[in-house]
Amino acid sequence: MDLDISDKSIPVFAALDSKVRVHIIQLLSKQKMNVSEISKAIGLSSPITIMHLNKLADANIIRTEKKGNQRISSLQVDTIDITFPQQLYIPYENWNIELPIGQFTNFDVKPSCGLAGQTGFIGKVDNPSYFMDPERYKAGMIWFSKGYVEYQVPNYLKQDQELEMIELSMELSSEFPFSNNRWPSDITVSLDGKEIGTWTSPGDFSDVRGRYTPKWVYNDMNQYGMLKSFRLSKHGSYIDGQHSADTLVTDIDPTKNSWTLRFEVKSDAKNVGGCTIFGNKFGNYDQGIKGTFYFS
Repeated sequence: MDLDISDKSIPVFAALDSKVRVHIIQLLSKQKMNVSEISKAIGLSSPITIMHLNKLADANIIRTEKKGNQRISSLQVDTIDITFPQQLYIPYENWNIELPIGQFTNFDVKPSCGLAGQTGFIGKVDNPSYFMDPERYKAGMIWFSKGYVEYQVPNYLKQDQELEMIELSMELSSEFPFSNNRWPSDITVSLDGKEIGTWTSPGDFSDVRGRYTPKWVYNDMNQYGMLKSFRLSKHGSYIDGQHSADTLVTDIDPTKNSWTLRFEVKSDAKNVGGCTIFGNKFGNYDQGIKGTFYFS
């Protein structure tokens, strides 16, 4: 489960604010249990136990199902990641862009792969030829098991301006046929042929539905990713503020009209677990690939 600091996340925070409910989560991490079993294990009456279970279910931390007269509860999430707002004061001018994720200009991908839009799949799934379908610009989610996709990022620098730093953000996850919440993948991001860093995605998530994922997407398909921040500065490259490579922003050619942004799962990576990129009206963040370019 991927959370941010917003009102939408409050039910989860509230559900975890209880020693009793934390104990219930620990119990359900080992096996499914009915109400009477949980009630006995935590030493509380069934009505009070049900009240705690309802709070956990409302937060999508557990799921419940009925089998005859029994109410069976099971744990629904493996991990909970919280993204805090990032405030970085930069005393430079800047320009911003947002690339639709279907606006890639080059690719070499292997199945499982595909593209999805607001009303359904774009072209045929697991056929890389459809990555050149004219409708690809409408994609809100693209995925591939290995290979790469590339985007052209416009360069608006003037001759008398100097590039100081680049910030990129996008929603990413691994790729597994349908989904697998524990499926690590090494996703490498590079700009202008220079690696910014490799992030290891922990899985291809479908434990809960994405906030913006269209209703037609099956529950056991990719639902959301994690919002990742990639930074190029004069001191090195960073992923979510952690040093990831020695590539400097000065390594980027400031005279080009555009730079090539690549997302890649290398065939010789330690974890070849694919890549899913989420865009507008998909996943948990209603955005494409955002970039902020600072200059002096």
